[in-house]
Amino acid sequence: MKSAQLEAFIEYITIIKALSKASIEAYEKDLSLIEESLQEPLIKLDEVKLLKYLSQFENKRTLNRKLSSINAFFSFCYQEFSDANDKKKFKFSKVPSTLPKYLSYDEIMSGLACIDKSSWIGLRDYALILFLYATGLRISECLSIEHNDFEELWLRVRHTKGDKERIVPVAEEAIKAIKAYELECPFQSTRVWVNYQGKSLSRISAYKITQKYLNVSPHVLRHSYATALILGGADLRVVQELLGHASLLTTQVYTHIQKQNLQETVLQFHPMA
Repeated sequence: MKSAQLEAFIEYITIIKALSKASIEAYEKDLSLIEESLQEPLIKLDEVKLLKYLSQFENKRTLNRKLSSINAFFSFCYQEFSDANDKKKFKFSKVPSTLPKYLSYDEIMSGLACIDKSSWIGLRDYALILFLYATGLRISECLSIEHNDFEELWLRVRHTKGDKERIVPVAEEAIKAIKAYELECPFQSTRVWVNYQGKSLSRISAYKITQKYLNVSPHVLRHSYATALILGGADLRVVQELLGHASLLTTQVYTHIQKQNLQETVLQFHPMA
């Protein structure tokens, strides 16, 4: 049974903060498990017990997620309850920075050139890959789009992570590719992307398409989109908005690519490199 403070916190992030269902479930799962495991309300736990519990998690990303949940909970309690203790803060375990895998424009164009566009399936595959690279959408967002989500060279992304609708520009070349595919597609559907039976294209099918021509997952095209913008000099906050990241911290992984590019430029062109 959850403590009163935890119940209040869940109500707070649900109603006041209006977090996504997935985020609420993650917070609730992490914090409820601590109370169940240690059989004591979180607010009454001392740091020794809490740290001993956390020490069992060797995966740094898992640990950081739990630390994030704990910190958010105690920050809420400090503001709402007089018996809370603001000292219950924990430093995040350092997670190794890894550069996201991405493809260059030439690599993507090379893969697209291998597609046989004599059939509507080929036109669909070509349009899908081009669209993913042109918009940076998550594959779930991409597969959910409908024909009426387009307005000239703009797309309204409605089925988003965290339910935060956004509008993104779409390259004219990608729009032309979609129209060419739609003209040959033998099925009528509200969804843009369909399979050979006329049903909505699945994530597995989309994965097979990008694997077949580029040997990567659809998500790599999202990274490729963001990387192209960063290397082109785009502002990080603009990229954050386009990608639909809730936090700028998520977008900052691409600054490593920017730094790497700057270093390579210096090594290539500076006489003292």
